[in-house]
Amino acid sequence: MEFTPEQLAAQAAADDGTPVVMLNLVAYRGDTGIDEYQRYSRGFVPLLKACGGTILWAGDVTGVALGDEAADDWDYAVLVRYPSRAAFVEVMQSPAYAAINEHRLAGLRKHIILPVSETYSKFGAASA
Repeated sequence: MEFTPEQLAAQAAADDGTPVVMLNLVAYRGDTGIDEYQRYSRGFVPLLKACGGTILWAGDVTGVALGDEAADDWDYAVLVRYPSRAAFVEVMQSPAYAAINEHRLAGLRKHIILPVSETYSKFGAASA
């Protein structure tokens, strides 16, 4: 569940200076996973705010409506907006992120981050 250099390079190369939303799907590890993830989150939010990002939405996953119940057993979903892909990469490569990442790794059994581009929003064009 670490970023590969190729993944971060791909995000940097795809940067066009416009905002990006990262869909995070997480599954907790054991009984203490949620506590570790909350420690990570408390350290992460200031880093996100410092780069101009924000959490748009977060919530508990309550089941699988369509998909593979065994493979798609997520616990939590978060939509995180960054001002750019470059800002995302900068945060992920920062020493401050490295200092808190141990809690994410300890708390999560699996974690994926999917960059998504807006094709529709009932709220209109994306804004800061």
